[in-house]
Amino acid sequence: MKSEFIRIIAAMTAEEKVDLLTGSGLWRTASLPQHGIDGIVMTDGTYGVRYSSAQIDGSEKWSMDDFISVITQTADKANGEEPAAKGGSEALFSTSLPATCFPNGSTLACSWDINLVQQMGQALGRECQHMGVGILLGPGINIRRTPLAGRGYEYYAEDPVVSGEIAAALINGLQQEGVGASLKHFAANNSEYRRTEMDSIVEERALREIYLAGFRRAIDKSHPWTVMSSYNRLNGVQTSQDPFLLTQVLRDEWGYDGLVMSDWYGIKDRPASLMAGNDLAMPETRRDKQTLLSAIRSKEVPMAVVDTACLRMLELLEKVQRHRRPGTQADFAAHHTLAQHLAAESIVLLKNEADLLPLSAAKTPNIAVLGKPAQEPVIQGSGCATTVPYLLDRPLDEIFDQAGDDFTVTWAIGAPDDMQSDERALAQAREVASQADVAIVFVSTAVGEDGENGDRQDLNILATHERLIREVSAVQPNVVVVLANSDAVVMPWLPHCKALLETFFAGQGMGRAVADILFGKRNPSGKLTVTVPNSLEETPAWLHYPGENLRHAYSEGLFVGYRYYDKRRMTPLFPFGFGLSYTRFAWSNLALSASEVGEADTVTVSFELTNIGERAGKEVVQLYVSAPKGELIREEQALKAFCKVGLEVGETRRVSLSLPVAELACYHPGLKAWVVTPGQWQIRLGGSSRHIELESPLEVVCPERFVPLRDDNSLQQLIQQPEAFARVVALIASKSPLSPEQIREKLIRLAPDLFCGLLIALTEFLSLDITREELNTVLTGGE
Repeated sequence: MKSEFIRIIAAMTAEEKVDLLTGSGLWRTASLPQHGIDGIVMTDGTYGVRYSSAQIDGSEKWSMDDFISVITQTADKANGEEPAAKGGSEALFSTSLPATCFPNGSTLACSWDINLVQQMGQALGRECQHMGVGILLGPGINIRRTPLAGRGYEYYAEDPVVSGEIAAALINGLQQEGVGASLKHFAANNSEYRRTEMDSIVEERALREIYLAGFRRAIDKSHPWTVMSSYNRLNGVQTSQDPFLLTQVLRDEWGYDGLVMSDWYGIKDRPASLMAGNDLAMPETRRDKQTLLSAIRSKEVPMAVVDTACLRMLELLEKVQRHRRPGTQADFAAHHTLAQHLAAESIVLLKNEADLLPLSAAKTPNIAVLGKPAQEPVIQGSGCATTVPYLLDRPLDEIFDQAGDDFTVTWAIGAPDDMQSDERALAQAREVASQADVAIVFVSTAVGEDGENGDRQDLNILATHERLIREVSAVQPNVVVVLANSDAVVMPWLPHCKALLETFFAGQGMGRAVADILFGKRNPSGKLTVTVPNSLEETPAWLHYPGENLRHAYSEGLFVGYRYYDKRRMTPLFPFGFGLSYTRFAWSNLALSASEVGEADTVTVSFELTNIGERAGKEVVQLYVSAPKGELIREEQALKAFCKVGLEVGETRRVSLSLPVAELACYHPGLKAWVVTPGQWQIRLGGSSRHIELESPLEVVCPERFVPLRDDNSLQQLIQQPEAFARVVALIASKSPLSPEQIREKLIRLAPDLFCGLLIALTEFLSLDITREELNTVLTGGE
């Protein structure tokens, strides 16, 4: 097939090659029937298939208004007054077709369930096949560096291991169904503030260990058919035309051989982007086509570079066409059930004083349900990923359904207007709550504050919703809050509730999932994938966000999320990995497959987990490692593996996790290499980053690597490198009557006081006749 592609490329004109490497309209690639090339359809999004009939199928030429309508759409308009399956959303939302609105990234990752996420990927793939979509533009896995970021709801975690594993699972499921993924946004696209102008200034170690690591893991484990470059600059270079990112790292170091496409209108210099490795420019722009063609004709862009990109494009098109399944009918009812299941596995129980939940007819037979989101659920974020839900579970309906004849349920809206309090509605809510045994209050952040091209201004829920919580808690001691939000929020109202369910944006099945958890039909098992702060000001990026003078300094370096709180010994409101259950677990009998390992080894970490509670439940097992002291600054601990384990009451299971020693490596910017620190590591297992249950040492035996010394390094630095020290001692011995042992002892004795460089120390203080050149030759091990 490759030879056939090469033949086709050889027969194409420069104009035709430019057409092939440029979109056709907003959501298609070019068709070149004269060469037997059919275009394909691609569309958003990360948690649902947003198929705009007008923009993809419409016969009229699209306009910029069409594109603007995509990025500015808000979640409330997508949901409409009636769910699409009941005929209410057909004409809404740029005539997007109804599809399953699965939990958004901020919710989905809280499931920590690789197999379940893969099933979601398969469902997305079947819906893409149903609609004729060849590439789904996701998942997005940028690190949730700050909860202010406008698209935080699309992304998975503050940690690259979680992000990479969840993304790989989704991609594998999607591509098993013959639909390509576009892993995005590559890279360091961690805010929406002036997103096409800002320059993310990230030192290389943090870039590689935090911001690129999730991409590498996802690519290694799923081989996405495409990768999408981002809008921002990175260390002074536009990412869509950055050879360091798109060629050196992505292709040369990671071995990625798929296609790289731009984000929509993300290219500023088309010839430079192609030279850097950005194959496909999306969408179609006349200027980009003209500038590329001119650069080809002037030989600014060599034809070999063009042909390589064309080959990747033809390979992608062939892959999509070969896996096309005409006539596929997605089972939207089954996918809705899956969406409910995913939401239930992802919702996090953050507080449950006195075991108020699950609700019991014996303890709390009279239930008050309050808040507009109970009737108009906030299930997703705003922007290009926003999906018209095929079905929509309304929490109030689901609570009535679950309550049956065992409970009495009353309802009051409490806060009908998001922007200002309604005193009459508040009075009604207080009255209803005071007559009940428990009040369930649904609250949210402002709809539309999240999304593209802008960030959140604060971490508050709606002021009207916060007031509703406080007013209700004044007359009802048993308050359950159900929270919908794009990313972490501050919770000054937390003391006013006894139980708290964190849903983030849980998709169209959220209502049933919440009801199931409230009434104990499901045991909550979600765990946080971000740290919840006490205040905005304590978040790691606060002092440097969103930047100035079009530069955004990532000054916290490695210390993102829990790494920051751990290093500073700060106690967040809720730690990374945290989540409660209706049951309890006991951890015991930790064992490592080896107590001493080398760089090429893999250690198996196993232990026994027992459900000692009174309900079947699931625990998210998290494996953290703590490094021995070395030359480089390290985090207190870092997540390296996880799994989700379900146990029946009284059941014990031996759980095993594999840990390749290579995963312990950090990036050494001086050596330009990944290095493993030798010494005693600590292996930690627990139910969150702050709830470590078991710990064991692991001795890692490997050579310690050093940055080559220079003549201006100190004696103390020399002594820390035994081989270099021995060479310098030998050099001195060749010019001194002292024995090597005497020289060694003298240097060790003098080292603490001689702060000056080696050359000065040896020539001035020891009066040796040594040139700079011969000292540097000995230091580097040269002849």
